[in-house]
Amino acid sequence: MTGTPLRVLVIGAGTGGMALAHGLRRAGFDVAVFERDRTRSAGLHGYRVGIGPDGSAALKRLLPPELYETFKATCARPPRHFVMLTERLRSSIDLPVRPAVDEESGERSVSRMTLRQVLFTGMDDIVSFDRTFTHYERLPDGRVTAYFEDGSEETGDLLVAADGVGSRVRRQYLPHARVEEAGIISIAAKLPATPEALALLPEHVRNGIGLVFGPKGHTCILHTMEFPWDGAGRVKEGIGGNDADLVGQWPGLLFDNTRDYVNWGFWAATDKFPSDVMKLDGRQLIDLVLELTPGWHPALRELFRLGDPSTCFPINIRTSVPVAQWPTTTITLLGDAIHTMTPGQGVGANTALRDAALLTRRLTDFRDGRLGLHDAVRAYETEMIRYGFEAVLASRKQTGGDQPIHRPYVGRLALAGLRASLFVASRVPSMKQKMADALHTQRGGDRDD
Repeated sequence: MTGTPLRVLVIGAGTGGMALAHGLRRAGFDVAVFERDRTRSAGLHGYRVGIGPDGSAALKRLLPPELYETFKATCARPPRHFVMLTERLRSSIDLPVRPAVDEESGERSVSRMTLRQVLFTGMDDIVSFDRTFTHYERLPDGRVTAYFEDGSEETGDLLVAADGVGSRVRRQYLPHARVEEAGIISIAAKLPATPEALALLPEHVRNGIGLVFGPKGHTCILHTMEFPWDGAGRVKEGIGGNDADLVGQWPGLLFDNTRDYVNWGFWAATDKFPSDVMKLDGRQLIDLVLELTPGWHPALRELFRLGDPSTCFPINIRTSVPVAQWPTTTITLLGDAIHTMTPGQGVGANTALRDAALLTRRLTDFRDGRLGLHDAVRAYETEMIRYGFEAVLASRKQTGGDQPIHRPYVGRLALAGLRASLFVASRVPSMKQKMADALHTQRGGDRDD
């Protein structure tokens, strides 16, 4: 690439879009990000994102070294267990989460808001807020003009859709690429991680991730998030010197209201909920979860009851329908804009980060003259479509309303079979190790790409 740097327009300042912007900026491209939220603190609650080896490797490649260190320092205490339980809080199997052996391996827990503030650090001149994309126009010379609700427009050499599951870019560019309901509704809330709240959780769940399988396909995930700063935003005692310095000097903490919390997410097949569930307020949603879990352990029900109504909301889980590769142009997509997936494998954010790292590498090939722009984008899309839709299908298989566990009568047998298999695996070391290895692999462990 010679002369004027390639100008890349990124629609959406989510995890994938901002990670891409960092990578492209470091590679010498002219990049601009357009975000519909009005401020850097709007639009996100502090819910957990699990960053596995794929995500950590991508962030290390894309972020400036000092910002990557800040990312690591601002993560919550990593989980040490992945525990599957019954609704009576009896452990079915306790899988160890493989500890990190280097800075790219292992499992990290981060608040969405915290990760967002990390990714905005040093990018004030790159990101434009309150810019709602409406449509684009492709110009005869191959460039693309993006139009916004405020009447403004921007022209670039490449347009990247990073605008999430409801992507307006995708709807115009790939109208046949559908997103459909997965037949699952989730209700999530959080509560402060007070000593009283933490005492409601078994120790191995408090220090890990808990996944509860109950009757009728009712399922709940439990996360405990403990950060290196206290309720006043001061670095906690006992935090290592370098991490303490990074957190103490990080300007993003001024925009981040995340504090230690317990997060629960309850889900079931859509037909288990009232038809107006998406219209209920936080208090009504918590009451609904309590109504749906009468036989659950009192400690779980107390966690539900203590959920902060202001943080409680419903999610109608959706998933992409895989499509064949499309003709390559100067428009492309990443993350949920093209491969929205259910939370079955917990790899949505990691896959978006993987996209950002891959697209940066392919555009760097263009910059260095190894590929033309068309071929660089084509190479990115070919690989992204393969692993992205593989993840979509695998996640749908694990979390979908059409699974047997959600069906009347058959669901009882499915749940009994699941519990029996976990019982056996928990007592056969080779089976238990195989499950732990599969958990690590699906998060990107041992992948060399």
